[in-house]
Amino acid sequence: MRRKTIRLNLLLILFGAVLAGLNLLSCAKDQAGVIKIGLVVPLTGDVKTFGESVKNACLLAVEEVNNKGGVLNKKIKIVMADDKNDPTECANAGSKLINQDRVKAIIGSVSSKCSIPLSEICQDATIVMITPTSTNPKVTVDEYGKRKDYVFRACFIDPFQGAVAAKFALENLKAKKAAVLYDVGNDYVKGLAEFFQQAFVKGGGKINVYESYAKDDVDFSALLTKVKVDNPDVLFIPDYYNKVGLIAKQARQLGIKAQFLGGDGWDSEDMVKIAGDAIEGGYFTNHYSPEDPRPEVCEWVRKYQARYGSKPDALATLGYDATLLLIEAIRLAGSDKPDLVREAMAKIKDFKCVSGSISFDENGNPRKSAVVLQYQGGAQKYVTTVNP
Repeated sequence: MRRKTIRLNLLLILFGAVLAGLNLLSCAKDQAGVIKIGLVVPLTGDVKTFGESVKNACLLAVEEVNNKGGVLNKKIKIVMADDKNDPTECANAGSKLINQDRVKAIIGSVSSKCSIPLSEICQDATIVMITPTSTNPKVTVDEYGKRKDYVFRACFIDPFQGAVAAKFALENLKAKKAAVLYDVGNDYVKGLAEFFQQAFVKGGGKINVYESYAKDDVDFSALLTKVKVDNPDVLFIPDYYNKVGLIAKQARQLGIKAQFLGGDGWDSEDMVKIAGDAIEGGYFTNHYSPEDPRPEVCEWVRKYQARYGSKPDALATLGYDATLLLIEAIRLAGSDKPDLVREAMAKIKDFKCVSGSISFDENGNPRKSAVVLQYQGGAQKYVTTVNP
């Protein structure tokens, strides 16, 4: 009896091993025709609308590519992760995608404070990363100024955006004095505030009020009282739409008459829902305008609106561009091996995207134009284009 039991157990073990082997072969066969790409975006948390836009655009781009046969005779498969706009969550998501899901590259994240730690993980793992929307210089260059050569972006960077905003304030708004309020714990917001300050003062402007607040602050009356006393021509608020909406409402309630000005973090349909009439007339720098008459933009707006029922914001547009840039790099490399994709990405020149023609500089940043938009009648209106 004991021998029979032993034989039976051995047979079961052998049968299990055969099944496991067959499953591994089946999985390998299934994955042979697939290139897995990670997507890290905030699908929950304080800027979930940003993540939703990038996700929608990425999936649309991949669907279009796959419908045309994919790339290198393989289909693209997106493996998604929600970073909740939290740096730690983002770092953990990146590690999982690389070490467990075995993705070949990563698209993400949205905010600079998340993309900076993600970029360090991708660089260490020699996995190509392209962020659609993170504008802080530290995403592609480390604290010592060394290039992270596996990291790229589809958007312009904050030094350019800050300079554009300052130039617009000085030349178009004829501002002589500005005030700046910023989130001290957010790399994107802090950096954009600094670059605006530098360019505005260099251009002959004056800044007396340059004040910070914390991420969770909701009462800005003390800071805004300083702004009211100073009576600036422009109040620069380079934060995301949810925080800007609160500040704008409180500023108008205090009787502040300054012209509001900000960056691409203002780009959300929820801005007007939060700020109401307070944001009316406010200007912000951005990456594209759906009112741009270029054929690429018209076609993009048409197909996105047909799929999702709304016009694509800049986040969606950059998500679409970033996805196509990465796939183009894989095509040019003739391989999904990260080192070859990295080399191909760096050599991309004049690639036609919705947000403009893209060539990468020595730090993985695209050379491209910026636009200035204004909230008019509860909607965003195109004002002007500023070239590099």
